[in-house]
Amino acid sequence: MWHSFCVIHFMDIQKINRRHFVETDLYYRVSLGLSSKLIKYENGVIHLEVTLGRKWDKNYNATAAEIAHCWKNSHPELDKAIGCKVFITDLKSNELKNSLTQAGITLGFDAYKGILFRKNYLN
Repeated sequence: MWHSFCVIHFMDIQKINRRHFVETDLYYRVSLGLSSKLIKYENGVIHLEVTLGRKWDKNYNATAAEIAHCWKNSHPELDKAIGCKVFITDLKSNELKNSLTQAGITLGFDAYKGILFRKNYLN
């Protein structure tokens, strides 16, 4: 009798976020005014939460592409990803939003962006 097994790999999101913070995010945060964290990885899609500070000057599309590729290329656990969903909070849009976020109050996102890592995935 032949049996098939489904192998489920556990991904430690907190561990990846800690590693990303030390290796990459600290530079982006201090020098460029952008921070990001991995929310989940599901069905080959990376889900990121990105916060833009006053130093960051790229538009939402450029931001999503840059940070999605950064995460995919920096973490072996994510290198097989086919796409990325990026949830953007823009602290430059409202001074009150910046204060509320620093107080730990979560507000709605300013933009939602999707990135496909290879164009031929839709063919």
